[in-house]
Amino acid sequence: MKLFKVLAVCVTVLAMSTFAMAGTLEDVKAKGFIQVGYNGSVAGFGNVNEKGVEQGLDVDCARALSIAVFGTPDKLKFTALTAKTRFTALQSGEIDVLFRNCTQTLSRDSALGLDFCVVNYYDGQGFLVPKELGIKSAKDLDGASVCVLPGTTSELNAADYFRANGMKMNPVVIESTPELNKAFFAGRCDCITTDASQLAAIRTVAPNPDDYMILPEIISKEPLAPAVRHGDNKWKDIVNYSTLALINAEEMGITQANVDFMLKSNDPKIKRFLGVTKGNGKALGLDEDFVYKIIKTLGNYGEIFERNVGVNTPLKLERGLNALWINGGLMYSPPFK
Repeated sequence: MKLFKVLAVCVTVLAMSTFAMAGTLEDVKAKGFIQVGYNGSVAGFGNVNEKGVEQGLDVDCARALSIAVFGTPDKLKFTALTAKTRFTALQSGEIDVLFRNCTQTLSRDSALGLDFCVVNYYDGQGFLVPKELGIKSAKDLDGASVCVLPGTTSELNAADYFRANGMKMNPVVIESTPELNKAFFAGRCDCITTDASQLAAIRTVAPNPDDYMILPEIISKEPLAPAVRHGDNKWKDIVNYSTLALINAEEMGITQANVDFMLKSNDPKIKRFLGVTKGNGKALGLDEDFVYKIIKTLGNYGEIFERNVGVNTPLKLERGLNALWINGGLMYSPPFK
């Protein structure tokens, strides 16, 4: 068994080294598409709609990457991954990038051979409970059975929270998100815990969403970000700046509707950003107008947020921490120059 584990580690390291030497950008260009790992079952972030088309905030960020690399949003192949399989799929080269509501942590950055890119959603862990239990606070969950996914920060955070508050919990651990949701709605556990955004998504698929409430406590920091393999800085830069383009466009007031007009601006910052003044594209190995194409096709970060998870969607999420820094949030882009 020990020999098998050693061999498995060696194979993973070799695969990672091979990709690092060849370069992910060159690899995806050669095959003509980007293999994207995503959730597949979280409404608003990464799931499949009734027409069989992938949708969500993570999916749109992946489409921004496709536009940056290929000039079109549809050069993507999606692989639905569980919390348990997501990092192995990236390490082994099964996917080129992971857009799957993943929390950046020290141990994941240092021990898994991954690099996290810019955060595309700031979140925090909470608890979803049936209203009929009469629970108003997470402090009332002593002795509760708790549905949780294995291999997630949620599993550790919940254990830490209960222990720190002198409470006992009975974990109900189920690997698949859809199966975990079914178990919760069937009454196999008193509450379900994960990122608050996912709780909002889970509530939308309840038999009667109004029968459930998210408790007020947020017990952790969950900066959710795409991830790439460690060592390929060129690919990481492209993933970073395809997402940062969405954020910077919102800050500059550039939208899907006005981006053509903005091409005529005399503002040197806007001209550099949209590729009228050349240099940014060359620096990343992309077309000079990659930002223009992203915004023209998808809109800016605010438009993507509102379309997928905002107050007028079933998730009804406020911008909160995901507002621009100039509006009291954490969304901030370095200069495009």
